[in-house]
Amino acid sequence: MRRIYLDYAATTPIDPRVLKTMTPYLRSVFGNPSSLHYEGIQAKNAIEQARQKVAQLIAAKPEEIIFTSGGTESNNFALKGIFYQFPRGEYQIITSSIEHHAILEPCKFLESLGCKVIYLPVDKDGLVNPEDVRKNLTSQTILVSIMHANNEMGAIQPIEEIGKIISEFKQKNNKSYPYFHTDAVQTAGHLPINVNDLGVDLLSMSAHKLYGPKGIGALYLKKGVKIKPFMHGGEQENNLRASTENVPAIVGFGKAAELAKENLEKEMKYLTGLRDDLINQLLNKIKNSQLNGHSVKRLPNNINVSIGGIEGEAMLVSLDLKGIACSTGSACSSNILKPSHVMMALGLEPEIAHGSLRFTLGRFTRKSEIDLTVKNLLPIVERLRKISPLKVI
Repeated sequence: MRRIYLDYAATTPIDPRVLKTMTPYLRSVFGNPSSLHYEGIQAKNAIEQARQKVAQLIAAKPEEIIFTSGGTESNNFALKGIFYQFPRGEYQIITSSIEHHAILEPCKFLESLGCKVIYLPVDKDGLVNPEDVRKNLTSQTILVSIMHANNEMGAIQPIEEIGKIISEFKQKNNKSYPYFHTDAVQTAGHLPINVNDLGVDLLSMSAHKLYGPKGIGALYLKKGVKIKPFMHGGEQENNLRASTENVPAIVGFGKAAELAKENLEKEMKYLTGLRDDLINQLLNKIKNSQLNGHSVKRLPNNINVSIGGIEGEAMLVSLDLKGIACSTGSACSSNILKPSHVMMALGLEPEIAHGSLRFTLGRFTRKSEIDLTVKNLLPIVERLRKISPLKVI
């Protein structure tokens, strides 16, 4: 059975060009980047070339890129690193109710240390109101962290507008903070990003979301922003992240970033077309279905629909048996049989939230796969609704 993969938000396959670039660093170019001999210098040069490519993807300076083990570490580094930079006292962090668990869990941890965390609501389209940020800024606010786009329902947040509000607050109060962080794990390589235009001080990325290897990510740290390291040991990454560098993965990240930048406009147009086609087919052919998240301000590859009268897990398993991979939400919480916190934040009833499916498309998705997915889903919905205790209006 030829499988159809429509879960690119969870992870992407490594692009063959990325793998080819990585291969020498898994075999012949194996030196430790901290070594001063030829082999070490080769590895060090490869890292710096990759750093430049990753920086170019988001219009940053190479020295503003810190390589990490992935998006989760980058998010933890941003939140905890900023918090620990301040002396003990009463501080506040502002975030949103739809953040990834890689933000929400560090926030819970910081709350246990006495930090106040404000979780902003979103509207029915999944968007944060920038004015809610303005209303909650105080002299105790040290950090605002709002994701660039939501991983489950694809809504793109008004980051640039929020950045301007924070900048105005800092100027008015003659402060260097609050700092502004965005989790761009779902958008780096998929949307145009210019950190200067967004007005962010910190930004998280992950290579395996843009056709690179797993286990490598980056944190953009704006020049001049002070952060406290929480990995201690060697002097790697400008004394900010100790540990021998994962050279093959970093090289792969660099190549993936380079390819993403080169093909960004073309891929956005291609995926938006496939996305809208799938949305239209699902909503037109399945009674009592709805799109979750903003219809326009959404990721080019994200389709999240709720199908009334059925649980998402039942549809997911049925599709998987037909050779089609999708999800009911974040891969990091797919084993939790309760309504997604993101879907609930949209104001959906629990049974509607339970009936959500997320299809995320990618570089290797084809139109024929979209049509075949719909063709297989229709009888699945019909069958499951016949045995479901939930009524379909």
